[in-house]
Amino acid sequence: MNDMTLTFDAVSEATPGLKWAARWARSWPAYEPWFVARGGDNGPSRTACRAAIKQHMPELTATYDRLVLLAGNGDRAARFLSTWCPPQYLGGCSLAALSDDTDVRLVRNYDLSPNLNEGLMLHTAWAGRRVMGMVEFLWGLSDGINDSGLSIALAYGGRAQTGQGFGITTILRYVLETCETVGQALSVLDRVPSHMAYNVVLADAQGATASVELYPGGGARRMPEAIATNHQSDGSQADRPAFTRTHERHAHLRTLRTAPRSLSHQFRRQPLLQDRFTDGFGTLFTAAYEPKALTLDLILPEGTWAQSIDEFSEGQKVVTYRSGGSSDFPVPSVPATSGQSNWAAAALVDWNKVAQDYASGRGRAIESYLPF
Repeated sequence: MNDMTLTFDAVSEATPGLKWAARWARSWPAYEPWFVARGGDNGPSRTACRAAIKQHMPELTATYDRLVLLAGNGDRAARFLSTWCPPQYLGGCSLAALSDDTDVRLVRNYDLSPNLNEGLMLHTAWAGRRVMGMVEFLWGLSDGINDSGLSIALAYGGRAQTGQGFGITTILRYVLETCETVGQALSVLDRVPSHMAYNVVLADAQGATASVELYPGGGARRMPEAIATNHQSDGSQADRPAFTRTHERHAHLRTLRTAPRSLSHQFRRQPLLQDRFTDGFGTLFTAAYEPKALTLDLILPEGTWAQSIDEFSEGQKVVTYRSGGSSDFPVPSVPATSGQSNWAAAALVDWNKVAQDYASGRGRAIESYLPF
């Protein structure tokens, strides 16, 4: 049994500055070879990327420009940070939001390999509004909350098709920077195109909840319940549904009968809780947001890290993950869909070798480093 670790950092920086620049310097050497190998250099030009942000998310333009400068003002970094028509990226996750007359909660499980998460909890006021959440792609968010109590989280929609749009994590950042209510957020999700299929769940301090499916290249569909896993309702075939147990997890969420304050306890139990870390599919954390109190409980295997918009504490935690149950769902030796790489095995890639190869000019397509 192979233990795996992930270091979580809590960082507060009202305006992008030295702390964010240090994070860029730490993470870009790993992101750059991924971006190159997945065809990022063949994507839209730097000018087109900035124009897309200015058109669809104008309130983020100044922040984006500042981040690009902090990242060294390079062409590749500018395109990467825009997340306009980025390379494919996949994931897992279970989401749910519940409210009653007095309480509301949004809870998510983040399911992936510890090698593929940034482990960064970031507290900011980049555009004036305070935002707190879990970071992806160095400034986007997989989930978060703002100082109005609006909370949001994403789950991969289950298919690798792409279209013209933004990486979903940047869209979530934009929602929290500009919106106060679920209704306002839904309007944004209707008009800002996502480059892949994603499911998004929302909750706000007034007790409103919602779930929406986003489609590649644009388009959104409201769902009847504020829950989501890793498939969509349009008849498309989910990616590796037996491996991810997406239908089983969704069915379980539909049967939950619990008070909002108890919702997070359900996410720490099977079938929602995953422990196949070496297979690339384990629950790295459970994020429980309380919109009325403006708080986040980051629930880790070794305890809960409680944070608040109003009283955010910087710090670091190193978490160890122990796999179990992988014999029930071994990594398949043949990809489930013809022509697609078996990214369930990403946890087994020697990422240090990848970085060394690219640094020396001998980098290959990332798929070639997969062991199957």
